[in-house]
Amino acid sequence: MVVHCLSSRIAAWFLALIVGGAAVGWCAEPVRFSTVVIDAGHGGKDGGSVRNGLVEKKLCLDVAKRVETALKSKGLKVVMTRRTDAFVELEQRARIANRMSSSVFVSIHFNGSRKTSISGGEVYYRSSRGKLFALAISRSIKSRVAGGVRGIFYADFKVLRETTMPAVLVECGYLSNKREALRCADPAHRQKVADAIVSGLLATRAK
Repeated sequence: MVVHCLSSRIAAWFLALIVGGAAVGWCAEPVRFSTVVIDAGHGGKDGGSVRNGLVEKKLCLDVAKRVETALKSKGLKVVMTRRTDAFVELEQRARIANRMSSSVFVSIHFNGSRKTSISGGEVYYRSSRGKLFALAISRSIKSRVAGGVRGIFYADFKVLRETTMPAVLVECGYLSNKREALRCADPAHRQKVADAIVSGLLATRAK
């Protein structure tokens, strides 16, 4: 199906609301930003999901730093909510982000489930502008990362609710799935995940 880009703001947002379509988000109005706030999930006393010999907080920080490096190479300013194994309250993460003007917020996590058959990335959003980024990142993960993506989902997570800029939370894979855990343990795979996140962000950025 061919979808012609329309110049009106209403048409742009309408296209952004279509989930899973062939032209999702790519005709939507881009977002201007010069700073990316990267939130490595968990940390310190909060290890997150611990499955198949992997600890979520460590993987989150690893991917966050990879995203930081790639974004800086593109000339963007990057702010990290944590860059060590430190515990940071959710409210503090939002406060750090809200101090930054012309910014977007990306929280990085890995998943776990009692259903060990579940695998794939997920991207969460709360606002309409956040949805644009969720769509773009999801599409990028699908095309670049083994294991693919399960889709995008609305969520009322505190870091999405209390941040004032476009915000997404990326679940990079299920550590509870043995096959996916093996992939997530591989630095080369985590680099592909980071590159996919960066590609999705840049695809939504106004030139």
